[in-house]
Amino acid sequence: MNPSDGKKRTIRSFVRRAGRITPSQQRALEELWPEYGVDYTAAPLPCSELFRREAPIVLEIGFGNGETLVEQAAASPDRDFIGIEVHEPGVGHCLLTAKEAGVENLRLINHDAIEVLKNQVLNGSLTRLNLYFPDPWPKKRHHKRRIVQDTFVTLVADKLADGGTVNIATDWANYAEHIDAVMAGSDRFRLAERREHKGETPLDRPQTKFERRGLRKGHGIVDWCYEKIVL
Repeated sequence: MNPSDGKKRTIRSFVRRAGRITPSQQRALEELWPEYGVDYTAAPLPCSELFRREAPIVLEIGFGNGETLVEQAAASPDRDFIGIEVHEPGVGHCLLTAKEAGVENLRLINHDAIEVLKNQVLNGSLTRLNLYFPDPWPKKRHHKRRIVQDTFVTLVADKLADGGTVNIATDWANYAEHIDAVMAGSDRFRLAERREHKGETPLDRPQTKFERRGLRKGHGIVDWCYEKIVL
C-alpha cells in the first residue's frame, strides 16, 4: 500500500508464512477443494446449500493442520463445521484428513478470519465459535496483533445466535490474562466455565498439536467457554 493514499493500514493477527507444501497437499488443494472448499467472497455463506440441510453451525478460526477439526466433525454428525485457516499446507493436510475420515459436515475457507466473519457469516447464524491456541504475539509491542480484542468480541457476539458460545484456549499465561481482561469488559458474554489444567482435561474439545507443543515447553493450559447473553 502506498502510504500517501490516505488509507489506514489494517493490523492483522497473523503473518502469511509460505511454509513448504507437500505434493500430496498440493494435489488435495487442486482435487479436493471443490468438495470441501469455499472460496472467499463478500456475499453471505449459503450454509443450507453448502451442507444440503439445516443444522447448527460451528466455526473454527485457525485450525492448523485440521486434524482436531476433522475429529470434531466426525464426532458430531448432527452439526456442520466451517474451518478458517490462512496457511495452505495446513488446509491441504486438513483436506486429506477429511477425505480419509469420510466426513461430509465440514467446509474450509482459506482466508482472513476477520474478513470472513464480517462479510460471509450472517448475524445470529453460529451456534459456537472455536478459537484454539491463537498466535499469542508475546512481545508487548505486538499485543495489538492479538485477535482477541474488543472489536473482535463484539463481532463474534453479532455472529452468534442467542445462547451461542465462544470457546477459547491458550497455553500462554500473559495471553490468558489479556483474554480474561477483554472478555470481562464485554457486556455481550457471560463466563460459563474457565478451566486451568496441564493438558489432562481440555474443555469440550480434543487436544491439539499446538497444545502438545506448549505442554512440552512446560506451559499450563487455560480453557474458557463464554455464552452470549440474550439481550
